[in-house]
Amino acid sequence: MERETTCCFTGHRPNKLPWGTEESDSRCVDLKLRIAGEVARAYDRGYRHYICGMARGADFYFCEAVLTLRDERPGITLEAAIPCEEQAARWTERDRERYFGLVGQCDFETVVQRHYDRGCMLRRNRYMVDRSSLLIAAFDGTLGGTMYTITYAMRQGAVVVTLDV
Repeated sequence: MERETTCCFTGHRPNKLPWGTEESDSRCVDLKLRIAGEVARAYDRGYRHYICGMARGADFYFCEAVLTLRDERPGITLEAAIPCEEQAARWTERDRERYFGLVGQCDFETVVQRHYDRGCMLRRNRYMVDRSSLLIAAFDGTLGGTMYTITYAMRQGAVVVTLDV
């Protein structure tokens, strides 16, 4: 895939989202619409390959938005960038089912490393950014992995579009 036509995503997990796991909350519905809008804008600017880190929360929203757009427009590929094989091992059954369902619909699956360690999420984030020229971020301004990924993307010269959470 060409970096110039690749877009990746970063965003918060449910514990950092004001609505938690309550996706019917109007703020969540609004964020999902804004993510879908940015994905469509990226497509209109020539982006065809999308990479998702497959974490619970905002990553799932991004993945679902890309899958919806892929059904509507030609030439889209979606890659699941998985930090380690056991990423979903400790999640609830519901979250694991959603995760495996989404991964199963992706065109590509990249497992960054076999086993979990403290740095595997950061390595996954760098993997995505290093292959992308656009990063879409759902971000609330707090310190953490999302801020790190945004900062890293800026240092790598990627365009960053931030959606307030």
